Amino acid sequence: MEYFSLSQPPVVVFSHLRWEFVTQRPQHLMKRFSKHAQVLFVEESIPSDRKSPAHIFSPSKNITVMQPIVSSDKYTIQVGKLIRNFMKQNKWDTPRLWFYSAMFVDMLYQVPHTQVIYDCMDELSAFLGAPESLVMNERLLLSKADTVFTGGKSLYESKRRLHDHVHCFPSSVDKHHFEKALVSKKTSSPKDIERIPGKKVGFYGVIDERIDLNLLQELAVLNPDISFIMIGPVVKIAVNSLPNQKNIFYLGGKSYDQLPQYLKEFDIAMMPFALNNSTKFISPTKTLEFMAAKKPIISTPITDVAKIYPQEVTIAENSLEFSKAIRAYLAESVAAKKTREHRQTIVIDQTSWDATAKEMESIMTKTELAKAATKSERVEQPVFQYSV
Repeated sequence: MEYFSLSQPPVVVFSHLRWEFVTQRPQHLMKRFSKHAQVLFVEESIPSDRKSPAHIFSPSKNITVMQPIVSSDKYTIQVGKLIRNFMKQNKWDTPRLWFYSAMFVDMLYQVPHTQVIYDCMDELSAFLGAPESLVMNERLLLSKADTVFTGGKSLYESKRRLHDHVHCFPSSVDKHHFEKALVSKKTSSPKDIERIPGKKVGFYGVIDERIDLNLLQELAVLNPDISFIMIGPVVKIAVNSLPNQKNIFYLGGKSYDQLPQYLKEFDIAMMPFALNNSTKFISPTKTLEFMAAKKPIISTPITDVAKIYPQEVTIAENSLEFSKAIRAYLAESVAAKKTREHRQTIVIDQTSWDATAKEMESIMTKTELAKAATKSERVEQPVFQYSV
């Protein structure tokens, strides 16, 4: 189904997340925008022995990924030239610039554009290893942005004080993709999770400083009969810092297409996030994905989970509450399960990445029309001459 007009301006995206990393908000949105617009997805520079200035590939129709192979001190100038050459070679009209990270803000002065969009999906300045310059760069980006989208309500409350045109678009979901976890005959179970014994309480996502490793350790000790499944790449933290209990299983990263197969095996889905600066504003995409698969969900009190889904997600403050919730869900009655799944269905039926992309496109189009009208008024305004 087409959800906006067939002819949209091209989009140049600047992302701190790589296209081939974990499928997240950037991939979901750009795949949908690419149905009616050309998308150039620009990543941070990569180390390489290649003599070419960039590794360029096309993961799908109308999407091109550019991985610059340039020196860090000359990134802005060199990448700006790469993008302008790409636009010229492909006969692009003037694009929209879409930022996921303010570290790319200097590209505003390198690439001609019709509009600047800042899609703030995370408070990156609070993440482990964030550059000190990120805060100042974001202030500059906010001063230049025409439109700001946020990935959750907490971020919205934070950013709307800094910009006049902030719109809240929490994480959405591809309902049909994760409903595959409900179709037992059509969705096979991978051997690495199928052979794990006992009841399974699982998580998937990036395993980094946002995960409460102490909580995970305590849960494993308190519940020796439960298997705790952790799926995802380990990033920014040492692998040897992970809890090493016999009933904790680390299965590594899995592709987006594989996730329903693993989710099918979860008896309970968990979100064991730490409560720290890096999780203060997060709005986990997996919340809705777990709901689409009708899984019981237990989470630590992340603001955008506890406030938005108080009935759909059980909130646990510590390992004892978490363990109690696990036991309650394992003993869930048929009636309670039916009520929970009904609540989850209501939430899922009200959101989709398609709807999010459509509404974002509407906002961007209105912004461009308003800018064009303002420019026209300035041009057409009569010049009065005064004589003394």
